[in-house]
Amino acid sequence: MKRIAIYPGTFDPPTLGHLDVIRRAAKMFDHLVVAVANGGRKQTWFDIDERQSLVRSTTRSLKNVSVEPFSGLLMDYVRKRGSRIVVRGLRAFTDFEYEFQMALTNRKIAPDIETVFLMTSESHSYISSTMVREVAELGGDTATLVPAIVQRALNRKLGR
Repeated sequence: MKRIAIYPGTFDPPTLGHLDVIRRAAKMFDHLVVAVANGGRKQTWFDIDERQSLVRSTTRSLKNVSVEPFSGLLMDYVRKRGSRIVVRGLRAFTDFEYEFQMALTNRKIAPDIETVFLMTSESHSYISSTMVREVAELGGDTATLVPAIVQRALNRKLGR
């Protein structure tokens, strides 16, 4: 039986921290689905197709990783994909508090699905998509925060 894990998020934009978690999770599971959330209540810079394309471009070398859109309740999506594992990345203690609450809520909804937390590498622990967007918007260099293809997409989005 293949161990399929789901790594959900908005990935707006995908950062080096996201890529770190994806690479490490891909080593742990037979197949990793990066599930790009359809924004929901969040306003995103990049539409769902752009975000999927950016994640695909940055994970192309990882043969056991696929990228798919999803919307609605995560636990429904996880079951639909035949998985019982959700991967969540953690950067700092503040992430843990939020992620812990979400994991407990998900466990109430779907007690058969487990959440696995992966700490991002120390060198990426301060990076968030929100911070990347703010740096980019204010004209800062995002080269140390995102893969090169994402940096080019940010520059295009901002007319640079």
